[in-house]
Order: sequence, then C-alpha cells, then structure tokens
Amino acid sequence: MSFPQLFAAYWWLLFPLGGMGVGAFKALLSSRDRAHERKIEMYKLKHPEVAGLDVSIHHNTEEKVPPAHPDVTTADVEKVMADHDEVNRRWLRYELDIAKLIDFPMMSDVREPLTVAFLRAKRDADGLRPLNVAEIPSKSRWDDYRNAVNAFAVAFDVAEMEARRIKDSGFSTDERQRLGTARKLINIAENDAATAAERQTAIKRVRRELDGVIVLPDVTLASLEQQVARMIEGPESGTDTHP
Repeated sequence: MSFPQLFAAYWWLLFPLGGMGVGAFKALLSSRDRAHERKIEMYKLKHPEVAGLDVSIHHNTEEKVPPAHPDVTTADVEKVMADHDEVNRRWLRYELDIAKLIDFPMMSDVREPLTVAFLRAKRDADGLRPLNVAEIPSKSRWDDYRNAVNAFAVAFDVAEMEARRIKDSGFSTDERQRLGTARKLINIAENDAATAAERQTAIKRVRRELDGVIVLPDVTLASLEQQVARMIEGPESGTDTHP
C-alpha cells in the first residue's frame, strides 16, 4: 500500500489530532499502525527500484511527463520528493536500530511533545505526497506538499537535536541502569565472538530490561533478531558450502 493509499484510508484521523492530548495521540499511534507504516518504509529502503518507481518510470520513457502546473518543474518535484525520502530514512535509522533508540529514547517516546510534533508533520507530508511527478494539479497543491516536507524536516531536526541533548536524563537512576544493561546485552547479541545461545539469551534479556522503561516497536526487535539470525546462520552455511 502506497503512502497516498494509506492516507486515503485514514484521512479522517487527521481532523481530531488538533484537539487531542498527548495521551490520546499515543493511543492513535497504535503499535499495529506504526508497524505497518515501518514495514512499508523498510520495503522501500530495501528495494529502491520500488521506492522510486513513479519517478524512474519517467526517466525510462523517451518523453518525461511534466507536472500539470506550468509554474512547477519536474526538477522541483523530484527534489522535494527526494528530501522527503531522506527525512524518512533518517527516522527509520532510529526505528530499525535498537541501540540508537536506547541511546536516544526520546525519538520513540510519544509522551514527548517534540516527538509528537515530528510524527504529526510526517503524516502530513506522507499524506500530501504525489503519486508521481506529474500529479501536481495546482500551484496550491504543490505549495502544500513542499511546505509539509519542509515542516517535517524542521520538526525532525528539532526533535533529534533535543533527543541527543537530553539522552536518558529524563529517566530515574534505576531506569538508566537498565538502559545501560540493555545496551551491553545488545553488544553481546551483535558480537561475532558470542555463541548462538549467548546471543539469543541476550535478546531475551534486552526485552526484560526495557520492559516498562521504553516501548520498543515490534519492527525494531524484529530487525535485531533478523540481524542476529544472519550472524548465527552465516558460519553454519559457510561450513556446509565448504566441507
């Protein structure tokens, strides 16, 4: 499902956001919806030929279809869409890296106003993204999309700077210790010298240490587990291939 299709299915969710408190917004960003959105982003990053399908189609044809509005150039649209993709990639670096989320937990904490702000800005930009370069019916529509991407980029920059500034200072001493323990366990899980049993035990303990401290998206844990699984299977498959 593309971002415009996702937006078409959930457009009505945008209206109540203005009057919602942080608690209600947290409920809105349910783990199922966020996991679905991350899966879309992950697939597009792993398959750039799909992520840029609409643009690449125009590159591969003999005649590039320009935007419908004469004041908007193809280069303008491609540039903003590329900027949009880059901010989404920066966001996914936190969503898919459990170590980064532990180091900068504010980036996934929807109790934080700055986190809420960039997530709202992301949804606005994703919802206004055109299906392709030619889908710019009016100058106002183009301005809305360009402004939304700019707002998303600024909101993400502000949140990221604050997350890097405060790190884990908003947590209690016990919570910081648990975060530190979880970080060490991740190092064990990713260590080439660790055995398969040690890695699997480390992942399980990470879950326990972070329970009640920060909420890890399912896709974040899945990404770590897949990485560890590849490391475990690598030497075994190598041995089978070269007896």
